[in-house]
Amino acid sequence: MYTPPHSYNTGANAYARIGTESGAMSASPHQLIAMLFDGTKTAITMARHHMANNEISAKGNAISKAINIVDNGLKASLDAEAGGKAGAELVANLGALYDYVSQRLLFANLRNDPALLDEADRLLDNISAAWRDIAPQQPGDAAHAAIAPATARLSTGA
Repeated sequence: MYTPPHSYNTGANAYARIGTESGAMSASPHQLIAMLFDGTKTAITMARHHMANNEISAKGNAISKAINIVDNGLKASLDAEAGGKAGAELVANLGALYDYVSQRLLFANLRNDPALLDEADRLLDNISAAWRDIAPQQPGDAAHAAIAPATARLSTGA
């Protein structure tokens, strides 16, 4: 029997969604934030693709997804009380940066401007790279000793 292409895509999407949900259930809080960065990057990449192909509705959906992840995932996960005064300042700065990224994404959609998508992507890449650099290490990992001082500097705002 013939299976229409949209059925395959629906099945593949369901399979991917289950894989993501399974990964999220077993992920550490640090890994969950990394997954949010990955999801945002994927949504921006898809928006760029749809923009280039003049697929207005799909572009808008992809940008909306990216904004949703930034606002309701990354920004919502910030905890101003976690690191004292320096932590509160860092959270305020990250919150303002996430607001700026969301604004750039919104304007990219309204103006159909791939340069604004690129700007948002670069900003999030920088934060994502720093986040991954401070990933908690497994006990006994030799790299843990080298990363610990950098983590301490980041958490105290030094």
